[in-house]
Amino acid sequence: MTVFLTLLSKILPLYISIILGLLSTALLNANKETIAKILLFILAPLIVFNATLNVKLDLTVAFLPLYFFIFSSILAFVLLFIFKKVWSDNTANLLAFSTATGNTGNIGIPLAILFLEPNLVDIFIFTVLASILYQNSVGYYITAKGNFTVKESILKVLKLPVLYAFILGLVLNLSGFSMPELLFDYSNYLKGAYAILGMMLLGMGMEKIKVGQTFDIKFVSLAMFIKFVVWPASVLLFIFLDRNYFMYLNDGLYLVMFLFSIVPLAGNTVTVATLLDVKPEKMSFIVFVSTVISLFYIPFVIYLYMS
Repeated sequence: MTVFLTLLSKILPLYISIILGLLSTALLNANKETIAKILLFILAPLIVFNATLNVKLDLTVAFLPLYFFIFSSILAFVLLFIFKKVWSDNTANLLAFSTATGNTGNIGIPLAILFLEPNLVDIFIFTVLASILYQNSVGYYITAKGNFTVKESILKVLKLPVLYAFILGLVLNLSGFSMPELLFDYSNYLKGAYAILGMMLLGMGMEKIKVGQTFDIKFVSLAMFIKFVVWPASVLLFIFLDRNYFMYLNDGLYLVMFLFSIVPLAGNTVTVATLLDVKPEKMSFIVFVSTVISLFYIPFVIYLYMS
């Protein structure tokens, strides 16, 4: 019960941001497309650059974001192939994109702070780069492909500044450059702004939802099954194989991987769906459902993992 209440206190502020986003659209007529552009083209590149620049790199640390980026990319293309047999429109693209990632930032980082040692928290934050890069590259391409040709989709991906922010941060890190101390506080403000605006955008997307139109039982059920069953099962299988055969990682990194796998659907997927106009209301609805489920699911599976 103590673990559940502690976790609940971490997640509840996110719901405040969702409500604020809903009210800002309903009462202030706020433009969600503008917020989505700020997140995707300004805040995400700055956060990626800062994290890439500051992390202490070694092979095991670098392995985690690489592993999850590849895993998400392969999973997305496999799911797209399967879902194209179920839906003929861009619903297949949206579901494949969204279920191959998770809310590793807004919910995952508080979880990491709660359950991990400080050095592992830094590693978790660096691993979150896998989600950001996937969402803004492969995921963006898969979603855009529902409305655009392959060439148009690739051109849209190449215009995303987050890719170049990652490359620049990596080059400077390997060159020994360090962030000036006077910018440390500002980097924390950026993370806070990213988290709050990201969850507010989810609320903005909920404003025009009509449950009868957005509650597609097949869509919701498949999304929840992939995120809450397939994801942790796949990571637990990798942990079993590594612990017994490869012995490359350690128990601390296993816990980082497990926490990474149990978060709900990512609010950032609403950003991409909004920018590309690929059913943003339906995306907002299933993200909200998964976030509610995670209130009970996360403490339960963490208890099982640690027992």
